[in-house]
Amino acid sequence: MEDIEAIAALQDPVRRRLYEYVAAQGREVGRNEAAEATGVARTLAAHHLDRLTEAGLLDSGSRRLTGRSGPGAGRPAKVYTRARAERSVSLPARDYRTAAELLAEAAEQAGLDAGLRAAAHRRGEALRGPAAPCGGLEEAMEVLAARGYEPHLEAAGGAEEEAGAGERVVRMRNCPFHAVAERFPPLVCGMNLALLEGLLGADGPVRARMDAQPGECCVVVEASKSNDR
Repeated sequence: MEDIEAIAALQDPVRRRLYEYVAAQGREVGRNEAAEATGVARTLAAHHLDRLTEAGLLDSGSRRLTGRSGPGAGRPAKVYTRARAERSVSLPARDYRTAAELLAEAAEQAGLDAGLRAAAHRRGEALRGPAAPCGGLEEAMEVLAARGYEPHLEAAGGAEEEAGAGERVVRMRNCPFHAVAERFPPLVCGMNLALLEGLLGADGPVRARMDAQPGECCVVVEASKSNDR
């Protein structure tokens, strides 16, 4: 019932906009920022953000948004980030996660990594269909977003940047296989890489590679050459 109640909390359109904005930032978001970004009053934003926290969809804390400390730095402000817990509802009840974990455990014990990667690459190619390999990072981001990866563009050094400035990589805030990847990281992350290589096209102007970062997908996408087409 908790998952149903949490998902039901997103039925309100204002609350859903606030949740989607906070989730997309990948960092702590204050009430003023969230209110301005979604076009609602601060008091209304605060109400809905706290409701999302009560539902377990957001985590909240407090910090000084000025970046200063000591006298004159101002009072700590309430900030929000997306909760790490997953929510899902299936009617009637289904338990695909346990099945996936059992299959992953059996594949790992049997040493089927190579076979799984080959199958994942074929599936990626099948999902791409007759389309040519992705023509650049922007196109790759559209493909990844449609698959639920929540891609965002960063400078190669790690800081999020404006599109078009310097060398860039696409990182992903969500791994669709997160729960199973946590238990079987080499197996599932290798599968994920092979899937994306097939989906994006391994011989095109973008390439996928492993670069695990805390709280993000283990795969990043970058231009195969010095300039993104």
